[in-house]
Amino acid sequence: MLSINPNEISVAKLHGYLLGSIAPRPIAFASTVDKDGNPNLAPFSFFNVFSANPPIMVFSPARSVKDNTTKHTLDNCIATKEVVINVVNYDMVHQMSLASTAYAQGVNEFDKAGFTMLKSEKIAPFRVAESPVQFECIVKEVVALGDEGGAGNMIICEVVKVHIQEEILDDDGRIDQHKIDLVARAGGSFYSRAKEGFFEIPKPIATLGIGIDAIPKHIKNSKILTGNDLGMLGNIEEIPSDKDVLAFKKQTMERCAHILDASQEDMHKKAHDYLEKGDVATAWKILLIK
Repeated sequence: MLSINPNEISVAKLHGYLLGSIAPRPIAFASTVDKDGNPNLAPFSFFNVFSANPPIMVFSPARSVKDNTTKHTLDNCIATKEVVINVVNYDMVHQMSLASTAYAQGVNEFDKAGFTMLKSEKIAPFRVAESPVQFECIVKEVVALGDEGGAGNMIICEVVKVHIQEEILDDDGRIDQHKIDLVARAGGSFYSRAKEGFFEIPKPIATLGIGIDAIPKHIKNSKILTGNDLGMLGNIEEIPSDKDVLAFKKQTMERCAHILDASQEDMHKKAHDYLEKGDVATAWKILLIK
């Protein structure tokens, strides 16, 4: 394993390791204005939501590694205390990337990237009309994390107005993760299209899982079942009863009696296949069938 002391390599190389391993990261497409009202638009992937009550988001424009200059977004947030954080989806990702170009002060990235300026309701910066969700925010605090190239500046924002395109909502009025079609940043020039990689995991907070430590040893020590498999098996509230397993065994004998002659390894492989389909109940019964 490669072990590194951060202060013993270049900032650029460390930056690459950080961005390549902490990914994918959501994108804050930040719209600001300077003290004279000139608009600015730039994306940042050091970003996330940190609170719902109050609704708080944090993003961090870093000082340039090359020449230690600060971003116009940072300067504007300090000067005006306002910012719109626009969500980025696949339909606008190339335009968003174009807006990340280091244009000179005063150049309107909305025009350069072909975005529509939409007037905000509570603050001065404009919203990106093409963005599926737009958050009008006031800047609560700016925390400088250093004064050298590569140092971040945490901009802590409170959401004061949310705008959501109705086309991305499902029948219950919730955001549909496939319709919103979000993108995220990774290392180098790589992005991730979220809807192509979505999968669901039942939240342990919804049930009291038995835990992997409660799984019988012959299952827990399987050479076939993976850590993810065991995690799924341990997230049930109770192990199937002998009655349920016996009923399943009788059904199995009627359909395919030969399975009962299979080796433990083959049974574990079959259980693994059911777990990959999300059928935890059947996987458990297969593992307990003999």
